[in-house]
Amino acid sequence: MKELPDWYYDEFIQKGTDYTSEEEIQNYDRKMRTIRNIAEEAETMIKLIDLRPDHNVLEIGCGTGEFSIELSRYCKQVLALDISQGMLEFAREKSITRGRDNIDFTKAGFLTFEPKGKEFDAVVTQLVLHHLPDFWKLIALRNVNSMLKPGGKFYLKDVVFSSDTRDFDFYFSQVFQKMPPEAGDEIINEMKLHIKEEFSTFDWVMEGLIEKAGFRIEQSQYQNGFMATYLCIKK
Repeated sequence: MKELPDWYYDEFIQKGTDYTSEEEIQNYDRKMRTIRNIAEEAETMIKLIDLRPDHNVLEIGCGTGEFSIELSRYCKQVLALDISQGMLEFAREKSITRGRDNIDFTKAGFLTFEPKGKEFDAVVTQLVLHHLPDFWKLIALRNVNSMLKPGGKFYLKDVVFSSDTRDFDFYFSQVFQKMPPEAGDEIINEMKLHIKEEFSTFDWVMEGLIEKAGFRIEQSQYQNGFMATYLCIKK
């Protein structure tokens, strides 16, 4: 990790759910495999970034390693970052049990990772950037841009709110009511904590940040008024 000035944002501050807890890490892993189709999402990501056997990929915020493991099946090397040592240890053990030896797990994030001159063919990150306030999102995105080879691809998925929503009180009440039964109260409570304490931004802000960071947005998709996916190309 690189040393930062003392005025830099501390990205190791835990926001929302406490993922330093082993129990919470196990719950997170189980929950993600229950409510998400990891294989299908990974296939979509792999197609969008046009992943190839000779590619080196950086994943920022690897969590319990499911996507890093899927990516590693189609490329030369995956460097997987997370700010949680517990998450990294869980992910490393999982990768070993699944026979994946081309993943390097490293404790760092958007602001603290030091590539040491290495450039990547693609960078991917999901549901992580919202942990940073908007000022620091731009710094983070510029860092990502600097890590990519010319024309490299950046896949970003995160909670991004629609600026077309007029009444957020009504909107969120509907979101909570329409959650599938398998999500349970735990997911709803985590969503409420996310809205209250984390830093998800609006669609027009995110698009502006991405472009100001030196990317061209090749594709964007918005779902349910709060989830966005972007395929970005380094200019």
